[in-house]
Amino acid sequence: MTVIKIAAFSDGNIGGNPAGVVLCEALPTPQEMQAVAAEVGFSETAFAAAEGDGKDWRVRYFSPESEVPFCGHATIALGAALAEKYGSGKYMLRLNDAEISVEGESRKGRYVAALQSPPTWSEVLNEAEINSTLSLFGYARSQLDNNILPARIHGGADHYVIALKSRDDLGSMTYDLESGRQFMRSRGLITVMFVWQEDEETFHVRNAFASGGVIEDPATGAAAAAFSGYLRDINRLHKGKIYITQGEDMGIRSMITAEFDKKPGSSIRISGTTRKMD
Repeated sequence: MTVIKIAAFSDGNIGGNPAGVVLCEALPTPQEMQAVAAEVGFSETAFAAAEGDGKDWRVRYFSPESEVPFCGHATIALGAALAEKYGSGKYMLRLNDAEISVEGESRKGRYVAALQSPPTWSEVLNEAEINSTLSLFGYARSQLDNNILPARIHGGADHYVIALKSRDDLGSMTYDLESGRQFMRSRGLITVMFVWQEDEETFHVRNAFASGGVIEDPATGAAAAAFSGYLRDINRLHKGKIYITQGEDMGIRSMITAEFDKKPGSSIRISGTTRKMD
């Protein structure tokens, strides 16, 4: 089984979130896919099998410890891999719980890709859940940005989002991995997303990913889609586009662009550059 290794949402020749991509005639068993993902060790590996004429693909995603319903950065990596092998264009992807698309193309010697996310929804967290989340990560109420209330957000997978007042507070994120794993899995969460808004269109982000056995994810396209949908839900449209910088505190700077219209719940376009890994 050949695993293609691609960093998605790279910042030129550096950064980006590494993902494994396996292109195959038929999907392996879940046990085999889980074993491969664990051996690769990246936060996610995407497994894709062609259906029909090669423009339609069945896709599943596995972290080192579990299957996830949707992974943005692995989808971007998949788009680059498909474009490299089969040519630039749009590919339809059938996931476990949704149908989405990804486009890939070569641009100035590098592959770029854009996905259309599953539908989005959001709901503000209750007081008890806010307190539990802050306690896990050691934050105080006074550190919250009350312009973006803590919420459960969805764009193919579920996340919590917590907005902070300062970049220093974002940089201080810390937690116990095992406690985080229990917290996220008991709530059906993929990540807990912390954000700081730099300006009207720019957000800096950290995503705790204990549910997948990883302290932090350097680029999270699924959470970016869910967060964009939440901003739309609270009428913070940002001219229909935001830029997310993630992974800086890990030394793996990653750049995500999210574009969205005004229609509640509709798909979010998530795009970025990729780089092939050795």
